[in-house]
Amino acid sequence: MESPMGLRKGLTSYGDKDFALFLRKAFIKGAGYTDDALDRLIIGIVDTSSGFNPCHGNASALIEAVKRGVLLAGALPVTFPVISLHESFAFPTSMYLRNLMSIDTEEMIRAQPMDAVVLLGGCDKTVPAELMGAISANTPAIQLVVGPMRTGSHAGIRVGACTDCRRYWASYRAGDVDIEELGLVNNELVPGSGTCGVMGTASTMACLAEALGMSPLGSATPPAVSSARLRVAEQTGQLAVAIIGHQIVPARILTIKNFENAITVLQALGGSTNAIVHLLAIAGRVPNIDISLDDFDRIGRKTPLLVDLKPSGDNYMEDFHNAGGVPVLLNEIRSLLHLDALTVTGKTLGEELDTYPQTHRQLMVRPLSDPLFPSAALAVLRGNLAPNGAVIKQSAASKPLLSHTGPAVVFASPADLAERIDTEDLEVTPDSILVLQNIGPVGAPGMPEAGLIPIPKKLASQGVKDMVRISDGRMSGTAAGTVVLHVAPEAAIGGPLAIVQTSDQITIDVPSRRLSLNIGEDEVTKRLEAWRAAGHSTLKSERGYAGLYKKSVLGAELGADFDFLRAEGTR
Repeated sequence: MESPMGLRKGLTSYGDKDFALFLRKAFIKGAGYTDDALDRLIIGIVDTSSGFNPCHGNASALIEAVKRGVLLAGALPVTFPVISLHESFAFPTSMYLRNLMSIDTEEMIRAQPMDAVVLLGGCDKTVPAELMGAISANTPAIQLVVGPMRTGSHAGIRVGACTDCRRYWASYRAGDVDIEELGLVNNELVPGSGTCGVMGTASTMACLAEALGMSPLGSATPPAVSSARLRVAEQTGQLAVAIIGHQIVPARILTIKNFENAITVLQALGGSTNAIVHLLAIAGRVPNIDISLDDFDRIGRKTPLLVDLKPSGDNYMEDFHNAGGVPVLLNEIRSLLHLDALTVTGKTLGEELDTYPQTHRQLMVRPLSDPLFPSAALAVLRGNLAPNGAVIKQSAASKPLLSHTGPAVVFASPADLAERIDTEDLEVTPDSILVLQNIGPVGAPGMPEAGLIPIPKKLASQGVKDMVRISDGRMSGTAAGTVVLHVAPEAAIGGPLAIVQTSDQITIDVPSRRLSLNIGEDEVTKRLEAWRAAGHSTLKSERGYAGLYKKSVLGAELGADFDFLRAEGTR
């Protein structure tokens, strides 16, 4: 028996299916639809436009282009809203709301009659949230991103969010830039709609959607404000209709090969460390898929960094697009990929690459023989300080600090950090290791991007640009520095990070993938017992989403998804 399609899909439970369809038609006809329109296949279009999400300022134009593509293919486009998240407009952090957005996406896809869905996302957490929700809803889906913003110009220098935001702010803290210049550059860092124009989290996830096979090739890099971006949207609408007949649902596409391809591309891009958390969460929604931090390190060891983009390199996303975008990179690393992995077009990755137009000569994507960084742009560390793992983007770190031992300067919370980091009596030297506790999934809550601990002003004014920093939180994909992140287990649930004390010696040794607190095992045990005896491990009962979040969120090493949302056969 064939499954219901179009308006007949997912009828409201009145106990009478014919009446449910009759009533549904009566209400939708109030919007001016004819029976001819209502007899067609329906393509849902996720609308993530919001006045609080300036990165998605082009959403309405993209939706119109998607509609055009759907209509050209003979189906009916219908938009619907879900939660929209912007990194700078979400308290306490957008990561806190990613899982909620995924639930919203999943349940709205389930609840409403659509035969396929176009997922319009862009800013950091929207793409992983949409993919997580669509996978769980098990409806044919295709990812469309709003595209990266173009660069601005300040004093004759090209600038763009958000690597340059952090660079100018660091210069201001160091006294090299005054408040007047800071105000002037603030006007130029974000010249229009679109996501950050460097290899931050949004650009990383857009590229990985291509690598996963959930977006068509060449769709990640066209600028937000460009005719190329509108054409991608129209073609996405047409493709959304085409995938219905083949019933290409996300779980059919997303095999272990697709995830290994995505991890390979992540390493070759020198992408955001946040993508590790998001890929782990996305994989956790697919039945019987099991990837772990070890897979990221294993693949990283054989994958060089090839794309010359900030923060690991010098260029911007518009340069990457002009060089040919993700397909150019995929062609360069063909020997490292599973070319038989299925994509949303119904063809394999290899088949799609074979038909993709050849690009011109370019310098943005290095050849395998001349990489920007030899291997493992993103590395996974373990040791008695991070038994379940921690991550570092070593391609954006200071090489002399990748093997370093120094005394800890510990901050118990973001509030403690803000109060003491710039005080003159803070006992800190360039060799110190700054440690921030309690900014993990439970501790913050939401695992905010506070891991890029600022250099103390008294050191910044002396010219210190980088120090080793360690936390159980995240940092922006646009940031650079020798920053160890996602330490697991996190401090708030009794991970060893919770017992680090100021002046403890810590060793980071990235070549050997070690992160060690240099105290004896007996002392570790003693401190952990004292921590538990003090009642730190007891979570207070909270109402609403905060209570649900803290009770259900998993560790960073599992993607920080909710335990009740993961698919069968996952860890």
